[in-house]
Amino acid sequence: MPQPTSSNRRTYLDWARGIAVLLMIEAHTFDAWTLPGARATVAFRDVTILGGFAAPLFLWLAGVGVVMAATNAARRSGQRTAGVSAACRRGLEIFILAFLFRLQGLIVSPGGHLVTLFRVDILNIMGPAMVVAALVWGSTAMPALQVVLFAVLAVATTMLTPIVRVSPLVERLPTILQWYVRPFADLTLFTLFPWAGFVFAGAACGVLLMAASDERVERRLHAWIALAGLLILFTGRYLASAPSIYRQSSFWTTSPTYYAIRVGILMTAVSALYGLARVLEPRGIRLAPLARFGRESLFVYWIHVELVYGYATWPIRHRLPVAGSFIACVLFTVLIYAAVVGKGRFMDRRRLRNRGREPASAA
Repeated sequence: MPQPTSSNRRTYLDWARGIAVLLMIEAHTFDAWTLPGARATVAFRDVTILGGFAAPLFLWLAGVGVVMAATNAARRSGQRTAGVSAACRRGLEIFILAFLFRLQGLIVSPGGHLVTLFRVDILNIMGPAMVVAALVWGSTAMPALQVVLFAVLAVATTMLTPIVRVSPLVERLPTILQWYVRPFADLTLFTLFPWAGFVFAGAACGVLLMAASDERVERRLHAWIALAGLLILFTGRYLASAPSIYRQSSFWTTSPTYYAIRVGILMTAVSALYGLARVLEPRGIRLAPLARFGRESLFVYWIHVELVYGYATWPIRHRLPVAGSFIACVLFTVLIYAAVVGKGRFMDRRRLRNRGREPASAA
Protein backbone atom coordinates (compact mmCIF):
# COMPACT_ATOMS: atom_id res chain seq x y z
CA MET A 1 0.00 0.00 0.00
CA PRO A 2 2.81 2.39 -0.83
CA GLN A 3 2.02 6.01 -1.51
CA PRO A 4 3.44 8.57 -3.94
CA THR A 5 6.02 10.79 -2.33
CA SER A 6 4.92 14.15 -3.63
CA SER A 7 4.77 17.51 -1.98
CA ASN A 8 1.64 18.23 -4.00
CA ARG A 9 -0.55 15.24 -3.16
CA ARG A 10 -3.44 14.31 -5.37
CA THR A 11 -6.30 13.96 -2.88
CA TYR A 12 -8.38 11.77 -5.14
CA LEU A 13 -5.62 9.14 -5.08
CA ASP A 14 -5.78 9.17 -1.26
CA TRP A 15 -9.54 8.69 -1.58
CA ALA A 16 -9.02 5.79 -3.98
CA ARG A 17 -6.58 4.18 -1.57
CA GLY A 18 -9.02 4.78 1.28
CA ILE A 19 -11.77 3.04 -0.68
CA ALA A 20 -9.38 0.13 -1.23
CA VAL A 21 -8.86 -0.02 2.55
CA LEU A 22 -12.61 -0.16 3.17
CA LEU A 23 -13.04 -2.88 0.54
CA MET A 24 -10.15 -4.84 2.07
CA ILE A 25 -11.69 -4.72 5.54
CA GLU A 26 -15.07 -5.73 4.11
CA ALA A 27 -13.59 -8.65 2.17
CA HIS A 28 -11.64 -10.01 5.13
CA THR A 29 -14.34 -9.59 7.77
CA PHE A 30 -17.05 -11.24 5.67
CA ASP A 31 -14.67 -14.07 4.73
CA ALA A 32 -13.62 -14.71 8.33
CA TRP A 33 -16.85 -14.21 10.24
CA THR A 34 -19.73 -15.30 7.97
CA LEU A 35 -21.50 -18.61 8.56
CA PRO A 36 -20.61 -21.33 6.02
CA GLY A 37 -24.31 -21.78 5.27
CA ALA A 38 -24.72 -18.11 4.38
CA ARG A 39 -22.00 -18.19 1.74
CA ALA A 40 -24.37 -19.50 -0.91
CA THR A 41 -26.57 -16.39 -0.71
CA VAL A 42 -26.68 -13.66 -3.32
CA ALA A 43 -25.78 -11.07 -0.70
CA PHE A 44 -22.56 -12.87 0.23
CA ARG A 45 -21.70 -13.34 -3.44
CA ASP A 46 -22.15 -9.62 -4.10
CA VAL A 47 -20.02 -8.47 -1.15
CA THR A 48 -17.35 -10.97 -2.17
CA ILE A 49 -17.21 -9.58 -5.70
CA LEU A 50 -17.10 -6.02 -4.35
CA GLY A 51 -14.37 -6.85 -1.83
CA GLY A 52 -12.43 -8.53 -4.60
CA PHE A 53 -11.63 -5.11 -6.05
CA ALA A 54 -9.48 -4.16 -3.05
CA ALA A 55 -6.36 -6.03 -4.19
CA PRO A 56 -6.46 -4.88 -7.85
CA LEU A 57 -6.98 -1.30 -6.69
CA PHE A 58 -4.07 -1.45 -4.25
CA LEU A 59 -1.79 -2.92 -6.92
CA TRP A 60 -2.93 -0.43 -9.58
CA LEU A 61 -2.30 2.47 -7.21
CA ALA A 62 1.09 1.00 -6.31
CA GLY A 63 2.00 1.23 -9.99
CA VAL A 64 0.91 4.87 -10.07
CA GLY A 65 2.92 5.48 -6.90
CA VAL A 66 6.09 3.93 -8.30
CA VAL A 67 6.12 6.35 -11.23
CA MET A 68 5.27 9.34 -9.04
CA ALA A 69 7.96 8.49 -6.49
CA ALA A 70 10.59 7.86 -9.17
CA THR A 71 9.71 11.04 -11.08
CA ASN A 72 9.75 13.23 -7.97
CA ALA A 73 13.05 11.78 -6.75
CA ALA A 74 14.62 12.30 -10.17
CA ARG A 75 13.40 15.91 -10.30
CA ARG A 76 14.78 16.68 -6.85
CA SER A 77 18.20 15.20 -7.55
CA GLY A 78 18.42 15.96 -11.25
CA GLN A 79 19.32 12.32 -11.94
CA ARG A 80 17.01 9.60 -13.23
CA THR A 81 19.10 6.94 -11.51
CA ALA A 82 18.10 8.45 -8.17
CA GLY A 83 14.45 7.98 -9.09
CA VAL A 84 15.02 4.37 -10.08
CA SER A 85 16.95 3.68 -6.88
CA ALA A 86 14.28 5.23 -4.68
CA ALA A 87 11.46 3.29 -6.32
CA CYS A 88 13.42 0.02 -6.27
CA ARG A 89 14.23 0.47 -2.59
CA ARG A 90 10.56 0.95 -1.83
CA GLY A 91 9.69 -2.21 -3.75
CA LEU A 92 12.32 -4.18 -1.85
CA GLU A 93 11.03 -2.77 1.44
CA ILE A 94 7.52 -3.94 0.60
CA PHE A 95 8.85 -7.41 -0.26
CA ILE A 96 10.76 -7.66 3.04
CA LEU A 97 7.71 -6.43 4.95
CA ALA A 98 5.78 -9.38 3.53
CA PHE A 99 7.98 -11.79 5.49
CA LEU A 100 7.99 -9.64 8.62
CA PHE A 101 4.19 -9.59 8.45
CA ARG A 102 4.09 -13.38 8.36
CA LEU A 103 6.57 -13.57 11.23
CA GLN A 104 4.33 -11.28 13.26
CA GLY A 105 1.43 -13.59 12.53
CA LEU A 106 3.29 -16.60 13.88
CA ILE A 107 4.17 -14.69 17.04
CA VAL A 108 0.77 -13.11 17.68
CA SER A 109 -1.23 -16.23 16.74
CA PRO A 110 1.12 -19.14 17.59
CA GLY A 111 0.50 -22.65 16.35
CA GLY A 112 1.08 -22.14 12.64
CA HIS A 113 3.72 -23.98 10.65
CA LEU A 114 7.01 -22.22 9.90
CA VAL A 115 6.47 -22.79 6.17
CA THR A 116 3.75 -20.13 6.27
CA LEU A 117 6.54 -17.56 6.52
CA PHE A 118 6.90 -18.08 2.78
CA ARG A 119 3.19 -17.85 1.97
CA VAL A 120 2.74 -15.65 -1.11
CA ASP A 121 0.44 -12.76 -0.27
CA ILE A 122 -0.20 -9.40 -1.92
CA LEU A 123 2.97 -7.76 -0.56
CA ASN A 124 5.08 -10.60 -1.99
CA ILE A 125 3.72 -9.75 -5.44
CA MET A 126 3.56 -5.98 -5.06
CA GLY A 127 7.21 -5.56 -4.06
CA PRO A 128 8.85 -7.35 -7.02
CA ALA A 129 6.35 -5.83 -9.47
CA MET A 130 7.26 -2.36 -8.18
CA VAL A 131 10.95 -3.08 -8.74
CA VAL A 132 10.27 -4.18 -12.32
CA ALA A 133 8.11 -1.09 -12.89
CA ALA A 134 10.90 1.15 -11.57
CA LEU A 135 13.46 -0.45 -13.88
CA VAL A 136 11.13 -0.08 -16.87
CA TRP A 137 10.54 3.58 -15.99
CA GLY A 138 14.29 4.13 -15.82
CA SER A 139 14.96 2.41 -19.14
CA THR A 140 13.78 5.43 -21.14
CA ALA A 141 13.02 9.10 -20.53
CA MET A 142 10.29 9.20 -23.19
CA PRO A 143 6.82 9.14 -21.56
CA ALA A 144 5.14 7.76 -24.68
CA LEU A 145 7.57 4.83 -24.81
CA GLN A 146 7.18 4.25 -21.07
CA VAL A 147 3.40 3.99 -21.47
CA VAL A 148 3.82 1.53 -24.33
CA LEU A 149 6.28 -0.63 -22.36
CA PHE A 150 4.01 -0.72 -19.31
CA ALA A 151 0.97 -1.53 -21.45
CA VAL A 152 2.85 -4.36 -23.18
CA LEU A 153 3.95 -5.74 -19.82
CA ALA A 154 0.40 -5.57 -18.44
CA VAL A 155 -1.09 -7.32 -21.48
CA ALA A 156 1.68 -9.94 -21.60
CA THR A 157 1.33 -10.73 -17.89
CA THR A 158 -2.37 -11.39 -18.13
CA MET A 159 -2.29 -13.15 -21.51
CA LEU A 160 0.38 -15.54 -20.27
CA THR A 161 -1.51 -16.44 -17.09
CA PRO A 162 -3.56 -19.38 -18.45
CA ILE A 163 -0.44 -20.72 -20.19
CA VAL A 164 1.81 -20.42 -17.14
CA ARG A 165 -0.72 -22.13 -14.87
CA VAL A 166 -0.57 -25.37 -16.89
CA SER A 167 3.01 -25.21 -18.14
CA PRO A 168 5.26 -28.14 -17.12
CA LEU A 169 8.19 -25.70 -17.05
CA VAL A 170 6.90 -24.32 -13.76
CA GLU A 171 7.66 -27.65 -12.10
CA ARG A 172 11.38 -27.14 -12.82
CA LEU A 173 11.48 -24.12 -10.55
CA PRO A 174 12.32 -24.40 -6.83
CA THR A 175 9.16 -25.17 -4.90
CA ILE A 176 8.90 -21.78 -3.22
CA LEU A 177 9.25 -20.00 -6.56
CA GLN A 178 6.50 -22.17 -8.00
CA TRP A 179 4.14 -20.63 -5.46
CA TYR A 180 4.71 -17.24 -7.09
CA VAL A 181 3.49 -18.36 -10.50
CA ARG A 182 1.03 -21.18 -9.74
CA PRO A 183 -1.36 -21.46 -6.77
CA PHE A 184 -0.42 -24.06 -4.17
CA ALA A 185 -3.15 -24.73 -1.58
CA ASP A 186 -3.28 -22.02 1.10
CA LEU A 187 0.39 -21.13 0.63
CA THR A 188 -0.45 -19.03 -2.43
CA LEU A 189 -2.97 -16.23 -2.07
CA PHE A 190 -1.65 -14.18 -5.02
CA THR A 191 0.55 -14.99 -8.03
CA LEU A 192 2.70 -12.82 -10.27
CA PHE A 193 0.47 -13.83 -13.18
CA PRO A 194 -1.87 -11.96 -13.51
CA TRP A 195 -1.64 -9.79 -10.37
CA ALA A 196 1.60 -8.00 -11.28
CA GLY A 197 -0.19 -6.79 -14.39
CA PHE A 198 -2.28 -4.41 -12.28
CA VAL A 199 0.93 -2.68 -11.11
CA PHE A 200 2.09 -2.25 -14.71
CA ALA A 201 -1.32 -0.94 -15.80
CA GLY A 202 -1.25 1.59 -12.95
CA ALA A 203 2.30 2.60 -13.86
CA ALA A 204 1.17 3.41 -17.41
CA CYS A 205 -1.47 5.78 -16.03
CA GLY A 206 1.08 7.17 -13.57
CA VAL A 207 3.35 8.19 -16.44
CA LEU A 208 0.48 10.08 -18.05
CA LEU A 209 -0.44 11.83 -14.80
CA MET A 210 3.14 12.94 -14.14
CA ALA A 211 3.40 14.25 -17.70
CA ALA A 212 0.38 16.51 -17.17
CA SER A 213 1.78 20.04 -17.15
CA ASP A 214 -1.18 21.80 -15.51
CA GLU A 215 -4.71 21.33 -14.18
CA ARG A 216 -6.32 21.82 -17.58
CA VAL A 217 -4.16 19.09 -19.14
CA GLU A 218 -4.84 16.74 -16.22
CA ARG A 219 -8.59 17.33 -16.50
CA ARG A 220 -8.52 16.43 -20.18
CA LEU A 221 -6.25 13.47 -19.45
CA HIS A 222 -8.71 12.03 -16.94
CA ALA A 223 -11.49 12.28 -19.47
CA TRP A 224 -9.42 10.18 -21.86
CA ILE A 225 -8.46 7.73 -19.09
CA ALA A 226 -12.14 7.28 -18.22
CA LEU A 227 -13.04 6.71 -21.88
CA ALA A 228 -10.19 4.24 -22.30
CA GLY A 229 -11.30 2.47 -19.13
CA LEU A 230 -14.84 2.11 -20.44
CA LEU A 231 -13.52 0.80 -23.75
CA ILE A 232 -11.35 -1.78 -21.97
CA LEU A 233 -14.26 -2.72 -19.70
CA PHE A 234 -16.76 -3.32 -22.49
CA THR A 235 -14.16 -5.07 -24.65
CA GLY A 236 -13.44 -7.43 -21.77
CA ARG A 237 -17.14 -8.10 -21.25
CA TYR A 238 -17.64 -8.81 -24.95
CA LEU A 239 -14.67 -11.16 -25.18
CA ALA A 240 -15.76 -12.94 -22.00
CA SER A 241 -18.86 -14.13 -23.85
CA ALA A 242 -16.81 -15.40 -26.80
CA PRO A 243 -15.12 -18.82 -26.93
CA SER A 244 -11.80 -18.85 -25.08
CA ILE A 245 -8.57 -19.05 -27.08
CA TYR A 246 -7.01 -21.09 -24.27
CA ARG A 247 -7.17 -24.81 -23.73
CA GLN A 248 -7.79 -24.25 -20.04
CA SER A 249 -8.86 -21.00 -18.39
CA SER A 250 -11.18 -19.84 -15.59
CA PHE A 251 -12.99 -16.51 -15.81
CA TRP A 252 -12.64 -15.68 -12.11
CA THR A 253 -8.96 -16.60 -11.74
CA THR A 254 -6.94 -16.75 -14.96
CA SER A 255 -9.02 -15.20 -17.74
CA PRO A 256 -7.50 -12.10 -19.40
CA THR A 257 -11.07 -10.88 -19.96
CA TYR A 258 -11.76 -10.59 -16.23
CA TYR A 259 -8.45 -8.78 -15.81
CA ALA A 260 -9.48 -6.33 -18.56
CA ILE A 261 -12.87 -5.76 -16.92
CA ARG A 262 -11.27 -4.93 -13.57
CA VAL A 263 -8.63 -2.63 -15.09
CA GLY A 264 -11.33 -0.81 -17.02
CA ILE A 265 -13.41 -0.33 -13.86
CA LEU A 266 -10.38 0.92 -11.91
CA MET A 267 -9.40 3.45 -14.57
CA THR A 268 -12.93 4.78 -14.86
CA ALA A 269 -13.51 4.87 -11.09
CA VAL A 270 -10.28 6.73 -10.27
CA SER A 271 -10.99 9.30 -12.98
CA ALA A 272 -14.50 9.67 -11.55
CA LEU A 273 -12.92 10.34 -8.14
CA TYR A 274 -10.81 13.04 -9.78
CA GLY A 275 -13.99 14.65 -11.08
CA LEU A 276 -15.60 14.36 -7.65
CA ALA A 277 -12.56 16.01 -6.04
CA ARG A 278 -12.84 18.96 -8.44
CA VAL A 279 -16.44 19.44 -7.30
CA LEU A 280 -15.99 18.93 -3.56
CA GLU A 281 -12.58 20.42 -2.74
CA PRO A 282 -13.41 24.01 -3.82
CA ARG A 283 -16.36 23.77 -1.39
CA GLY A 284 -14.08 22.73 1.46
CA ILE A 285 -15.23 19.09 1.42
CA ARG A 286 -12.11 16.92 1.58
CA LEU A 287 -13.45 13.61 2.95
CA ALA A 288 -10.64 13.69 5.51
CA PRO A 289 -11.39 10.29 7.16
CA LEU A 290 -11.32 8.53 3.79
CA ALA A 291 -8.09 10.29 2.79
CA ARG A 292 -6.57 9.43 6.16
CA PHE A 293 -7.41 5.78 5.68
CA GLY A 294 -5.71 6.01 2.30
CA ARG A 295 -2.53 7.54 3.69
CA GLU A 296 -2.37 4.88 6.41
CA SER A 297 -3.24 1.91 4.19
CA LEU A 298 -0.11 -0.08 5.02
CA PHE A 299 -0.63 0.43 8.75
CA VAL A 300 -4.26 -0.71 8.45
CA TYR A 301 -3.22 -3.78 6.47
CA TRP A 302 -0.57 -4.55 9.07
CA ILE A 303 -2.85 -4.53 12.11
CA HIS A 304 -6.23 -5.66 10.84
CA VAL A 305 -5.48 -9.06 9.32
CA GLU A 306 -4.46 -10.69 12.60
CA LEU A 307 -7.41 -9.07 14.36
CA VAL A 308 -9.82 -10.46 11.76
CA TYR A 309 -8.37 -13.95 11.39
CA GLY A 310 -6.50 -14.33 14.70
CA TYR A 311 -7.46 -15.27 18.23
CA ALA A 312 -8.88 -11.80 19.05
CA THR A 313 -12.08 -12.47 17.08
CA TRP A 314 -12.13 -16.26 17.34
CA PRO A 315 -15.55 -16.35 19.11
CA ILE A 316 -17.28 -14.99 15.96
CA ARG A 317 -15.20 -16.93 13.43
CA HIS A 318 -17.64 -18.33 10.83
CA ARG A 319 -20.57 -17.72 13.21
CA LEU A 320 -22.38 -14.64 11.87
CA PRO A 321 -25.14 -14.31 9.26
CA VAL A 322 -24.57 -11.87 6.42
CA ALA A 323 -26.37 -9.06 8.27
CA GLY A 324 -24.34 -9.77 11.40
CA SER A 325 -21.11 -9.69 9.41
CA PHE A 326 -22.14 -6.32 7.98
CA ILE A 327 -22.74 -4.83 11.43
CA ALA A 328 -19.49 -6.33 12.74
CA CYS A 329 -17.63 -4.98 9.71
CA VAL A 330 -18.91 -1.44 10.34
CA LEU A 331 -17.98 -1.58 14.04
CA PHE A 332 -14.58 -3.05 13.22
CA THR A 333 -13.93 -0.31 10.65
CA VAL A 334 -14.67 2.33 13.30
CA LEU A 335 -12.26 0.56 15.65
CA ILE A 336 -9.52 0.51 13.01
CA TYR A 337 -10.06 4.19 12.25
CA ALA A 338 -9.70 4.95 15.95
CA ALA A 339 -6.38 3.08 15.85
CA VAL A 340 -5.29 5.18 12.86
CA VAL A 341 -6.17 8.40 14.71
CA GLY A 342 -4.40 7.17 17.83
CA LYS A 343 -1.29 6.34 15.85
CA GLY A 344 -1.33 9.80 14.28
CA ARG A 345 -1.58 11.52 17.65
CA PHE A 346 1.23 9.39 19.05
CA MET A 347 3.49 10.29 16.10
CA ASP A 348 2.61 13.99 16.46
CA ARG A 349 3.54 13.98 20.15
CA ARG A 350 6.75 12.14 19.36
CA ARG A 351 7.71 14.73 16.74
CA LEU A 352 6.99 17.55 19.19
CA ARG A 353 9.19 15.95 21.85
CA ASN A 354 12.00 15.51 19.35
CA ARG A 355 11.75 19.17 18.31
CA GLY A 356 11.88 20.19 21.95
CA ARG A 357 15.15 18.35 22.39
CA GLU A 358 16.86 19.87 19.36
CA PRO A 359 17.99 23.19 20.95
CA ALA A 360 19.35 21.41 24.02
CA SER A 361 21.33 18.94 21.95
CA ALA A 362 22.64 21.75 19.73
CA ALA A 363 23.88 23.65 22.82
